[in-house]
Amino acid sequence: MRRIAFILTALTAILASAQTHYEGTIAVGGKGGASFSRVNFNPTVQQVMLPGMTAGVMFRYIEENHFGLIAELNLTQRGWKENFEESDYKYNHRFTYLELPIMTHIFFGNRRVKGFFNAGPELNVMLGDGISSNFAHQQAGDLEYFINDTRHIEQMTMKVKNKLDYGICAGAGMEVNLNPKHSLLLEGRFYYGLTDVFPNHKTDIFSSSNSMTVTVTLGYFYRLK
Repeated sequence: MRRIAFILTALTAILASAQTHYEGTIAVGGKGGASFSRVNFNPTVQQVMLPGMTAGVMFRYIEENHFGLIAELNLTQRGWKENFEESDYKYNHRFTYLELPIMTHIFFGNRRVKGFFNAGPELNVMLGDGISSNFAHQQAGDLEYFINDTRHIEQMTMKVKNKLDYGICAGAGMEVNLNPKHSLLLEGRFYYGLTDVFPNHKTDIFSSSNSMTVTVTLGYFYRLK
């Protein structure tokens, strides 16, 4: 017991010393970049990643050396793009989300250049969705191309069921401090949705239809404290 008490006392002293020598920081900023998304349908739908945009504002609080928290409010485009291989047909369904990720921020490096890792939960609200196609997708079943193909076409005319989405996100990147107040950062991030966009009852065509998105962004932080 004495050894345990000694170890706990020593750890407390080390943590107290670390807090004494590290000054917490608060920073705000903005970011923008590109998104690449798809919808994880089951049964599978032939598709490729749909390019889009993402932009938002960031708040970062760092209390400990190498550890902090980040909250963001972003506008991001997601969805999917059908893959018709060598055909001239084109179809994509794009969703616009307002997203709120709250992430643990772990960083390492020196005062000039830092690497970092972010991870945490994310809440999303769909603000709108739109379809772009160069054929009458509502009558796709009447077209010869689709009659002779075994692909699913039901998703082309389905109405969105869940406009509220939540999931998990994780990203990594690099931050360059221009001076004590200003910094630039580059990040790649992956989001995996846990909510199905379309109906998923036993009588429905698809048992799952959750979003998967990769974003690449360039950001700027201004240190307030």
